[in-house]
Amino acid sequence: MELGNNLFKTRKKAGLSQEDVAEKLGVSRQTISKWETDETVPDIYQAKRLANIFNVSLDDLIYLDEDLQEIEEKTINLNEKKEERFDWTSAWSKKYPVLATYQEKVNIPKYAMEISKMLNSLTEDYGLNNLDIMLVLKDILYHEWKYKK
Repeated sequence: MELGNNLFKTRKKAGLSQEDVAEKLGVSRQTISKWETDETVPDIYQAKRLANIFNVSLDDLIYLDEDLQEIEEKTINLNEKKEERFDWTSAWSKKYPVLATYQEKVNIPKYAMEISKMLNSLTEDYGLNNLDIMLVLKDILYHEWKYKK
């Protein structure tokens, strides 16, 4: 189980001590320590309160993905100029190595032509800007992939 480690990392990121969290919850510092070492686990009520204290969702607290969290933080902090220079493939390939190697194996022009058709179709049908169209297509692709499993 990773809950204890997630609690520890999230607490540290929030800049709180075990004593601080214990005081906010009305429990002992030892209770926080036991949760962080997976000796015991908080009940659902306490877990929800922890999520609120750390300003994260309960899901994020339970299923903390540090790589994804780092990418999300970088994304939020990018301004338009920096975003143009940001290498998304490099950033995501740290988590998904296939992104650094697929170019050697996949017939990119074949798929690029099909994707271009879809982007153009979305532009014509809905009048969205280029960024919005890319995001919509990406989201559709994700949902198709997710439910294909």
